[in-house]
Amino acid sequence: MPVILPDPCTNKRYNAQSSYLKKRFGKKTVKISLNGGFTCPNIDGTKGAGGCIYCSSKGSGDFGGNPIKSISEQFGEVKEKLMNKWGSDLLCIPYFQANTNTYAPLERLKKLYSEALSQENVVGLAVSTRPDCITEETADYLAELSKQTYLTVELGLQTIHDETARLINRCHTYSDFLHGYEMLEKRGINVCVHIINGLPFETREMMLETARELGRLRPHAVKIHLLHIIRGTALAEMFERGEFAEMDMESYIETVCDQLELLHPETLIERLTGDGDKETLIAPLWSRDKKSVLNGIDKELRRRNTVQGIRN
Repeated sequence: MPVILPDPCTNKRYNAQSSYLKKRFGKKTVKISLNGGFTCPNIDGTKGAGGCIYCSSKGSGDFGGNPIKSISEQFGEVKEKLMNKWGSDLLCIPYFQANTNTYAPLERLKKLYSEALSQENVVGLAVSTRPDCITEETADYLAELSKQTYLTVELGLQTIHDETARLINRCHTYSDFLHGYEMLEKRGINVCVHIINGLPFETREMMLETARELGRLRPHAVKIHLLHIIRGTALAEMFERGEFAEMDMESYIETVCDQLELLHPETLIERLTGDGDKETLIAPLWSRDKKSVLNGIDKELRRRNTVQGIRN
């Protein structure tokens, strides 16, 4: 039986954000990763210490700017690197990536976000944060921004399973996530939800349950990450003690395809795997070949003759 491709122009069988942005803005649009010098409540002792067990010392902002420098300086440096790759005719979305980017007084958020939005060729803003670090006041401000620009608030969920969340030291529950998500949704703010495949002791069915729940929630976008085991993290110590095994490439590809089938067809897919720092990555080493992983996902979707949302 023939299926309707979400993006016939690229033959992708999922709703890729890159295609959406090009259609919306008319040209190649890229994210500029920034570091606003934020911390997290599970790092500073407010809720916990040490941060998430997989998080690097840079707070998952390994490819962002240098927090010692201003937002404008960071933006210029990262943009120049991307222009060398994609050419100079780019539109940009500043992306506050490292740590928890709403975990600060509102006046500081306004100052940093405004500086980012004032840069040349900027058409939006992306803010990565935790669902338990959004106040009503902050949500109201984000709602104002979303009327002025293409705003996406990225919420780290990782898993709906509270036992896993405790193990990885998230220091929030799925109920906390739903509270933060609903605060944003009711204000009409675009939400991108992050999940991670391969977390210690999670079965394939547990990973699918997380995707199934996102299919019910219908967020604006989703990022699917592979668990990277990075040197110097608590996760790396667990791995080296043999407490859990890395996810193999075949299982990852099959799981991602299953998850895509469960998500809503209109949800944008911002990411299907992650980029680990090659200098500090311990495992899975196969993840260094990102192109092969993405091609493997495309191939498996074609083999199944399936598309995103077919089981939603």
